[in-house]
Amino acid sequence: MSAFLELRDLRTHFPIYRGLIIRRKIASVKAVDGISLSVKKGEILGLVGESGCGKSSLARTVMQLLRCTDGEVRLEGRSLADLSSAEIRRSRVNFQMIFQDPYASLNPRMTVFDTLAEALQTRAKLRGKPLVQKIGELMRQVGLPPKQMMRYPHEFSGGQRQRIAIARALAPQPKLIIADEPVSALDVSIQSQILNLILKLCREMELTLIFISHDISVVKYISDRIAVMYLGKLVEVGSAVDVVERPLHPYTRALISAVPIPDPVRERQRQRIILQGDPPSPIKPPAGCSFHPRCPFAVEKCEMEVPNLEEKELARFAACIRIGEI
Repeated sequence: MSAFLELRDLRTHFPIYRGLIIRRKIASVKAVDGISLSVKKGEILGLVGESGCGKSSLARTVMQLLRCTDGEVRLEGRSLADLSSAEIRRSRVNFQMIFQDPYASLNPRMTVFDTLAEALQTRAKLRGKPLVQKIGELMRQVGLPPKQMMRYPHEFSGGQRQRIAIARALAPQPKLIIADEPVSALDVSIQSQILNLILKLCREMELTLIFISHDISVVKYISDRIAVMYLGKLVEVGSAVDVVERPLHPYTRALISAVPIPDPVRERQRQRIILQGDPPSPIKPPAGCSFHPRCPFAVEKCEMEVPNLEEKELARFAACIRIGEI
């Protein structure tokens, strides 16, 4: 199956300037720094990593909310970087985003009806009764009663607002949805409902989904494949089961060791991997492997050689020169 979404050496850097009158560029924040990745049609890809690793910047670059510094985003073989702003707006019906905070992403002055009507009319100019019926169908699809369509966002709970945000993303009938930490702001009991809803809709509508989270256990539950990100780069990619149960990269191992085990006996017996220090600055990442200052397995070669994301096992990719030794 050919790639539905393809990222080719994608880079998104934010310049830092100094001076009030004469401004000069002194550095760049390397939020996304050379990512190559492909996603198949109908696939759910989980993107996981620490806060500040560049996950949201990558999502916004794919959505063309941020323009890349270098590289290419191709959707169904078409380069999005070549499109003008007007063409991007017309094409965006095919790729939608669910944001982390549903209250901030919904207009507080618009009712649910107005919000969904605006999204629906990007694809078809509906009016009157057909529009009301379609909005009712959308609300039922995400588990909300249609009789609430004239309410405002502040009249709903956090989980209900996220359901409205999901309905808005589905309204234009997109082919790709990017969900940027869609459950992190919700209670644990509500998280499972939203996750199951997203999973159900993806299967029913054959959607391609990129699900972003810092919680690898959530990502494992919903994803077909997992991509692990560190300091603007991908360090491991593989099937969800393989990455969680047999991680190859030392950073992935540390992430998984931080996930609590519900069995108290096993939880006490297992050994946590605690990384030393803080993540390096994306303004000046370390030479060689960007993870080597915190890696318990680093050797002198790691400080000099930048590891490429290579296939280490069948359909398992990792960026580490010591795979097989550790």
